[in-house]
Amino acid sequence: MKLSKFIFITLVLLSSFGCKKKEVSESDFEKQVLNSVFVEIVDSIYMDRRIVTPPPMPKRDFKTNKEDTIGYHKELKKYWHYRDSIKNDKARILIGVYDTITKISALETEMIQKEIDLSDYKYDTIKESEEYTFDLKPFKNNKKFHFEKASKYSNEKYWDLNDMSNSVIPVGTVFISRIQFDQTKTKGILTVGASCGGGKCGRGFLVIIENKTGKWKVNKIIHLWTS
Repeated sequence: MKLSKFIFITLVLLSSFGCKKKEVSESDFEKQVLNSVFVEIVDSIYMDRRIVTPPPMPKRDFKTNKEDTIGYHKELKKYWHYRDSIKNDKARILIGVYDTITKISALETEMIQKEIDLSDYKYDTIKESEEYTFDLKPFKNNKKFHFEKASKYSNEKYWDLNDMSNSVIPVGTVFISRIQFDQTKTKGILTVGASCGGGKCGRGFLVIIENKTGKWKVNKIIHLWTS
């Protein structure tokens, strides 16, 4: 009888420990999901200041009112050759990340409500605070991107867009919001933004993510704003 009682108490204690461990795991659920879709999102929305400049326009001789087609085609060929050289470059792309993850802003919420019904989505409770710092360590060996904290560099509005390097300063920056999940925890929404620096170009997006087969993937990206 005493042995049975001992076994019962032991099982209760083990069960309590297991529940506690599960609770801790659930508190990190949002962070784990963001980690799983982060690179996919960046690859879809990042801006590279080296190639954001549009193709050159034909020059016009105002005396004859004719376009300099010979010179134009030469410049256009040079432009596309340069873009291809950037795209084919195997060096990792330096991206600055604003690593403070906050809730979706009120202005973005207004934009989102025009696109989808938000009533099914809500934030998980984070015990520490309403925001958290995004850890870039899991992505340090990514083959395509080299992620660094944006705070490591000077304010991006002072960056020189004519700087064609991929090492002195990032080619662009990204920021991401916290995720709101539906009740089933199989869908989520977040907002993201990308900039090429210099305070002259930026874009914002609504990202809808989904877990259909046990793996989180980007389902849809909706363009919200351009600056």
